[in-house]
Amino acid sequence: MTSVEPALSVSAFQKRNGFTLDIAFDSDSPLTALFGSSGSGKTTVLNMIAGVIRPDKGRIVVAGNVLTDTEARIFVLPHRRRVGFVFQDAQLFPHLTVDQNIKFGQWFTRGEKNALPLDVIVGVLGIGDLLKRRPATLSGGEKHRVALARALLSSPRILLMDEPLAGLDDPRRMEIMSLIERVRDEFSVPIVFVTHNLEEVRRLATRVIRIEAGRVIAVGPPAEVLKP
Repeated sequence: MTSVEPALSVSAFQKRNGFTLDIAFDSDSPLTALFGSSGSGKTTVLNMIAGVIRPDKGRIVVAGNVLTDTEARIFVLPHRRRVGFVFQDAQLFPHLTVDQNIKFGQWFTRGEKNALPLDVIVGVLGIGDLLKRRPATLSGGEKHRVALARALLSSPRILLMDEPLAGLDDPRRMEIMSLIERVRDEFSVPIVFVTHNLEEVRRLATRVIRIEAGRVIAVGPPAEVLKP
């Protein structure tokens, strides 16, 4: 009987500037949290999934697609991985309108039959009234909504989020967490979410990969991994 690969499988080793990352984990979760203290290696793992960083050794598989396999000499370029990336600071193009920013994601998916409909994304994220505005006129929460929309419109196999709630006040954090829950539940796009915030992990994650000093020290549901 053939085995079925998990939605996300990561095995990676890298040694740089005195820091060694040596991790392995699998996940079929709608939202997987990479949880740990600052400097533990969480963002490095995210960048390896995105193809921004090549591991010295390793294999990364997303939705059955081998993106990195150093032994087989496979390395899919970042723009061909169909990975959506939402950064802490949103990183919108200041000279483009909101509409132009989110449609930029379509550049990577021309001809993709399973692309998510623009009107559905705009409706779920509640940004219809923002489309003609420019990023400089948006609040922090609005910028995060637009960044989410752009990432989703790229029809990603997986959505990577690097501490997207850091720096927001509590009302905006609650707002964006609710949106992430809707994205998780309504779009069927697996999410990998980097954070060191316990509240975010407990509310959003269904599987937690706890990382410290470049090693996975626990894997499981939040109630199990985060217990005292």
